[in-house]
Amino acid sequence: MSRHSEILWTDGSWNPITGCTKYSAGCLNCYAQRLALRFQRMGKPKYSHGFEVALHPTSLDEPLTWKQPCEIFVCSMLDLFHQKVPDDFIQKVFAVMNKAKQHLFQILTKRSERLLQLSPHLPWTDNIWAGVTVENDKYVCRIDDL
Repeated sequence: MSRHSEILWTDGSWNPITGCTKYSAGCLNCYAQRLALRFQRMGKPKYSHGFEVALHPTSLDEPLTWKQPCEIFVCSMLDLFHQKVPDDFIQKVFAVMNKAKQHLFQILTKRSERLLQLSPHLPWTDNIWAGVTVENDKYVCRIDDL
């Protein structure tokens, strides 16, 4: 986890998945894409495929090793509800969040339709918070999905 996040609303991030594709207007100036390409040039293994969606099963259990309670941005380098992320992998991410009750997990998505579709099948606990990005009036409907 990156413990010294420059994101004001979180302590750090956990990325068991990386990569993404542009989805809406809010993706135009994607910081994650710029970072992923930089990390690829630096030779970081998680980013060997640049910004293509990639699952990292070996990173799933990372939050279970962090003893100090903290607020964790889940998949800061991807939208967890991206169509290329298999349902069963999302289930695995939720299973870890359920076990690591000392942490507060923050999920932010632009893909609110998939969040809505999968939500009844996910084990939501009090330590898992979800939010949606509403970059302009066209996407206010995401709030209803949330």
